Amino acid sequence: MDSATWTTIKRLVEWLDANDTHPPELTRLLRVLKIQEEAGEVAEAIHGAMGSNPRKGASHTWTDVEKELCDVILTGMVSLATINPDAQQVFEYHLSRVARRSLEATGPST
Repeated sequence: MDSATWTTIKRLVEWLDANDTHPPELTRLLRVLKIQEEAGEVAEAIHGAMGSNPRKGASHTWTDVEKELCDVILTGMVSLATINPDAQQVFEYHLSRVARRSLEATGPST
């Protein structure tokens, strides 16, 4: 993710903060909990895309699943930026650690 993405996330956090009436600690908690809500919507969309609920049938598409996954990612980014103003650096550092640990363990791909 580039800096423009994180600039947009920062603007969204500022907008949310400007419209928030909760104390900061509660705001942080609610934004992190929102990730779980969005993940539930991914699960609902998958069930709908697969038609696994006989009462609802095929109520969603895989495009709906993609949209819900994007909401999870966006919500995670907003939550991270709410907790730490250096969210971009925190994320990039963590990503590089995970990639190094995972990708270097398997060797170069062919």
